Amino acid sequence: MKWPVCLSATALVCAAGWAVATFAQAPSVLRGRAQTADGKPAAATVVWLDAPNAPAGPQTGRVVLDQRNLMFSPHVLVVRVGTAVDFPNNDRVFHNVFSFRDGKKFDLGMYPVGAMRRVTFDRAGLSRVYCNIHPNMAAYVMAVDSPYFARAGDDGAFVINGVPSGTRSWHAWRPGAEDITGTWSAASGPLVLTWK
Repeated sequence: MKWPVCLSATALVCAAGWAVATFAQAPSVLRGRAQTADGKPAAATVVWLDAPNAPAGPQTGRVVLDQRNLMFSPHVLVVRVGTAVDFPNNDRVFHNVFSFRDGKKFDLGMYPVGAMRRVTFDRAGLSRVYCNIHPNMAAYVMAVDSPYFARAGDDGAFVINGVPSGTRSWHAWRPGAEDITGTWSAASGPLVLTWK
């Protein structure tokens, strides 16, 4: 009777090492919650991770900052650097969308109902967006130089998928608050951001 050939101890150790290395490099999911100091949800918080070795490129799919009922929707938008954002006018009146202060500077001029303009956010930073005709209209576009980002929902929850293994620096921003930063790894568990 012929017995099956067994792997040597060295081969078993190498195979186990390969399995551990492969598992360690599997992408992680960063789940978290943004909240105020009193524990209330901090909706529209933007969170992103540093990714210095990630290939450059815009995000896929259409990105829209709508104008409707004399408001921008969403109020806070996060995009990857290089992404084009559509600014359709779905309102009953003319609008003139612009951003002059910091981030991407642009002025789309006056345009009517049903028209659309497009802006490519080609550098990282915050753009405060307004309408020259309606001073009560305001929105924010945060362009980040990373494919790993999210915007917290109304309940303050956010998810970032496909995070490479290891410890990553994170950044968080929300309207009217100071930026906060820290580090995270999969071993840390969910990330809780608390704004003062």
